[in-house]
Amino acid sequence: MQQSIRQVGELLRQGSVSPVELTEECLMRIEKLNPRLNAFITVTADSAMAQARLAESEMRRGDWRGPLHGIPIALKDLIDTAGVRTTAASSLFKDRIPPEDAEVVRRLKAAGAVLLGKHNLHEFAYGASSMVSYFGEVRNAWNPEHIAGGSSGGSATAVAAGLGFGAIGTDTAGSVREPAALCGVVGLKPTYGRTSARGVIPLSASLDHVGPIARTVADVAIILQAIAGFDANDRASMDVPLEDYVAGLHKNLKPLRIGVPRKFFFEDLDPEVASATHHALSGLAMLGAELRDLDLSVPTDRKLQVGEAYAFHAEFVARSPELYQPETLRRIRTGANVSPEALLECRHELERARREIAAIFADVDLLVTPTTPIPAPSIAELKQNPDLLRPRELLLLRNTRPINVWGLPAISIPCGFTSAGLPIGLQIIGPHWGEAKVLQLAHAYEQATAWHKREPLF
Repeated sequence: MQQSIRQVGELLRQGSVSPVELTEECLMRIEKLNPRLNAFITVTADSAMAQARLAESEMRRGDWRGPLHGIPIALKDLIDTAGVRTTAASSLFKDRIPPEDAEVVRRLKAAGAVLLGKHNLHEFAYGASSMVSYFGEVRNAWNPEHIAGGSSGGSATAVAAGLGFGAIGTDTAGSVREPAALCGVVGLKPTYGRTSARGVIPLSASLDHVGPIARTVADVAIILQAIAGFDANDRASMDVPLEDYVAGLHKNLKPLRIGVPRKFFFEDLDPEVASATHHALSGLAMLGAELRDLDLSVPTDRKLQVGEAYAFHAEFVARSPELYQPETLRRIRTGANVSPEALLECRHELERARREIAAIFADVDLLVTPTTPIPAPSIAELKQNPDLLRPRELLLLRNTRPINVWGLPAISIPCGFTSAGLPIGLQIIGPHWGEAKVLQLAHAYEQATAWHKREPLF
């Protein structure tokens, strides 16, 4: 099994593993497997090796920056990197080179991470399949004939295939958690405002979240610790104290009240997803959790997202519509009739929804649902039936989208596989600023099962 960030980080600190060797190994795997998976748009091999050599020299001097020091990871190509193109998987931005790093990139560099490059995605993050990209569709590491999910599809499949030890994705309606579920890895969407989105090309600023993807819950906690925190230059950032997410994983798991919202979230599930989720809930009960069925009023209106997406793209669409993929252009134009007044009202409704959902956590500590109602569809099916693409994507995002509206922290962790070998994900949702509690339960479940130990065959 590929070693985790935590394991490799300790070896790096001891000097028994070299950041240079680690980075070379990742670059070799990228060279070997990326032609098949199409996970990367840009590989920054030269700068990655320079960062690895710097990390090695710092460690030899005893200057250790923390558990990400010398660890090779990569970024969704929606996140600005100074001097390195950031394309959003679009012809419109194919030559765009930002002058500054996004805040999360700045923090990763300060933590000593080695940045391998930029991951492929669904164009401008406007989709859940990563099939619509100027650079071609992304393929699932478990079966390249299936989608990797989206919009952070390149990030999830790269982590699953060992093309780096972690990734940073973005999540507007499920775009970290859904591909993590379909690719058998761990993906966390923090509370809205917990991580800075400054320097990230927006889809819908009121719903956009930046979060980590990795192979284990502990690794996600390590990355979150590095990127989370207040950014005074990001209007959405909130100055709320951070917890020690890594240390919190090992606290004694108190008896938890877990809410199971069967209405909506458990409806029309693929039978294998339903079975895996049932077994996962039984496993949580064996860990001492008290399961409580509850009903939630679930927001499903997408006017805010489509309106904010159109507002960002309006000038580009008017000037250069031919530079968008046709399906992306169609989706963007669905927001053309959302007025500024309607957007303002949508934002007021969003704030009300976020206040009201907080009351649910007076009676339960966490919520648990399937991450996606179905496993990863095949690429051939969606290409042969183009009219199926958007309905399939909306179904894949059904259980994750409401969590963005509520602004709650949520994680997807592996909880099984289909008979065809496709991963299945479990979603754990916490109260605002409750990342530590979400991570703690996810880690306890992970350690009690063996799903995270499986790897794609390459």
